[in-house]
Amino acid sequence: MDNKTQWFADWFDSSYYHLLYKNRDLKEAEVFIDNLVDFMKPDVNARFLDLACGKGRHSIYLNKKGFEVTGIDLSQQSIEHAAQYSNNSLTFYKHDMRFPCRINYFDYVLNLFTSFGYFENDREDAAVISAIEKELKHKGKVVIDFMNTAKVIANLITNETKTIEGITFNISRKVENNFILKQISFDDKGKHYLYEEHVKALTLANFEKHLATHQLKVLNLFGNYQLQEFNQETSDRLIIIAQKQ
Repeated sequence: MDNKTQWFADWFDSSYYHLLYKNRDLKEAEVFIDNLVDFMKPDVNARFLDLACGKGRHSIYLNKKGFEVTGIDLSQQSIEHAAQYSNNSLTFYKHDMRFPCRINYFDYVLNLFTSFGYFENDREDAAVISAIEKELKHKGKVVIDFMNTAKVIANLITNETKTIEGITFNISRKVENNFILKQISFDDKGKHYLYEEHVKALTLANFEKHLATHQLKVLNLFGNYQLQEFNQETSDRLIIIAQKQ
């Protein structure tokens, strides 16, 4: 894979990434997990995989609710942070989500907060879905929480500036070749930095095709963390629950 398609490996493991996104809403994550658990009613012995878990905010809270949780992420920094909270039923590993970590082991796989669509070609997206299918037990379920690309593109903020701990991040966004591109430039300690985020503008139809190809049947669609009905024009999120057939 060339450097362009590995942007996520460098950026997600950068201390500046963690600084820029340090104020992500823990309460929002907890509300989402509460609503998912209330809706799906997992067995007390259910095993969860948090795919691209970041610093583990969803994993940690889910484990506090009594479930066995494994979190994987490509960022060593994120995994080292999350590992502070490890216990007998909560483990974290550095792992590439394009490859299955355990076979026929999990009752639920969670892929939350737009942790999909980073790759240049459809084969790699398909590899992620294939890995999920292998990781799930028969009749296991996957929850994919993605942005609603139609609304994001319609309301795209092309330029903004954020100053955090004395560092001014200049952020620009555009849509190009079916990707939503974000450039983050800033200076720190006399050095200039430029990072990019590339997220594929995937639609419900794209996900349905990938899932069906790998014997995953869509059961439910939601448009926000309160699990209200999905609407392509107005919903903030595209949340899919699918089951292994």
